[in-house]
Amino acid sequence: KSLPMRLPLICILYLCLAGCLGAPDNVVPVKEFELDRYLGQWYEIARLDHSFERGLDAVSANYSLRDDGGIRVLNSGVERETGALSQAEGRAYFVEDSSTGYLKVSFFGPFYGSYIIFDLDPDGYEYAFVAGNSTDYLWLLARSPQVSDELMANFVNQAETLGFDVGNLIVVNHQVN
Repeated sequence: KSLPMRLPLICILYLCLAGCLGAPDNVVPVKEFELDRYLGQWYEIARLDHSFERGLDAVSANYSLRDDGGIRVLNSGVERETGALSQAEGRAYFVEDSSTGYLKVSFFGPFYGSYIIFDLDPDGYEYAFVAGNSTDYLWLLARSPQVSDELMANFVNQAETLGFDVGNLIVVNHQVN
């Protein structure tokens, strides 16, 4: 069974158009980042809308080590209208040092986009707040498909303070068949 090509093609377009490795004003990557603790499965809890994930539910990301020292990124989601699985595989590398949560991610060739972890659960790495190169790109990731109201409120408050349009946040539906 072949997978729809929508997510990979849209990721390519995004990286071609928004491949800047900059950061939104006042978004500072976490320090004392530990990659080994970050690897594994993450669920997308909330995001700002953008074309490369539009219409997807049950979105998740899996991070694992690559042979070249980078990180393998496997993004998955379910097409809301068809129920088909959509996947995109990419790679990520640190922009600064490996103890700073600032990476560049590519799903196609030499085009990279920013992946800035600006808040991270210091104890169990159970949640991460992630930004792209501008305030148009924002995600709340967690190790489980649901988070507490308190964590969601913290995410919204931080994001709003940093200039993200939290009125347009999409809460991801993980209740799909």
